[in-house]
Amino acid sequence: MWPKLTRSVTFVTLRICRQSNLATLRPHIRSFFHGFSCLDSRTQTIQPLCCRSGHPSITPALGLQPRRTITTDRSSWYESIADSTPVCLAEQLLVSTQQMTGLPWWASIVCTTFTLRTAITLPLGIYQSIIIAKVEALQKEIAVLARQLRFEISVKAKEKGWSEKTCRFHFKKNLKRIVSELYVRDNCHPFKASLLIWVQLPMWVCLSLALRNLSLGMGHVPLASEAGLATGGALWFPDLTLPDSTWIIPVSLGLINLLITEIFALRQLEPSKFQKYVTHFIRGISLVMIPIAATVPSSMSLYWLSSSCVGLAHNLLMRSPRFRGVCRIPPTRSDSETPYKDIAAAFVAKYIK
Repeated sequence: MWPKLTRSVTFVTLRICRQSNLATLRPHIRSFFHGFSCLDSRTQTIQPLCCRSGHPSITPALGLQPRRTITTDRSSWYESIADSTPVCLAEQLLVSTQQMTGLPWWASIVCTTFTLRTAITLPLGIYQSIIIAKVEALQKEIAVLARQLRFEISVKAKEKGWSEKTCRFHFKKNLKRIVSELYVRDNCHPFKASLLIWVQLPMWVCLSLALRNLSLGMGHVPLASEAGLATGGALWFPDLTLPDSTWIIPVSLGLINLLITEIFALRQLEPSKFQKYVTHFIRGISLVMIPIAATVPSSMSLYWLSSSCVGLAHNLLMRSPRFRGVCRIPPTRSDSETPYKDIAAAFVAKYIK
């Protein structure tokens, strides 16, 4: 017979028991408040319930098997990245910069972002522009060689009786070899133009996670002040550990990213379908980043906004004919002597008129 409890408040948890392929839910009594006892109906005596650590439990009294607690030390992939060595190094960089400069945290984040983007991503952006300009300059030579190759293939096809499928195979094979030789000759393989994103994206992720760890008190580097980022903000965001409730930073971030996307799209004279799809995708990402930036600590959204602003400035700087001449970037079809006037006129013609 079930013993009667002197108190009626219990905590019941649901245990999932899997039998065959069906999962069922069974109630399982986990624990009771201290001081519980039961009334034995056979002896009519009150007996205390015993459990681990001196706290009462109903499990032995009911004749149930003790519940086995299963724990795991495996962390998620997100936490693994947040605790990785590059993120720890980013934390050390941020904390050391703030301590050496003595600037408030918001100014230190902005200055660190500007320094890293200018010292690392700007040279890579210049290198990317050089590669793209060289690849564009080769297109005329590739077109001439392709016409010559097509004539040679047609002559061979008549001599050996090749079918159209065989001619197409030999043409693609030899054209690919010729293009590869041209890329090697001018040292401008298109894959090298993607070097910027392979450096910029990991740096962005590491700094973002480093600021997230410091804001949530999960950093691996001790801060000089216990308050730290909580008092390191300014204006409408005094606490960098909290999201921006005014949405000023998130909305500004989305607008800056959209502006960068549109400037890039206006530069494309004859965009292909793939380029159009990529442009639409980046526009969507820019809009999605607005609510995301409104839910993360202000330190992260401030870094994202600073990085986007520096990126916009770098993109405009790369349009300057004088700057391109100093960096020895080969001319392209989209170059202009008055790039900023052209951007403004194209923007007005596309979105205002």
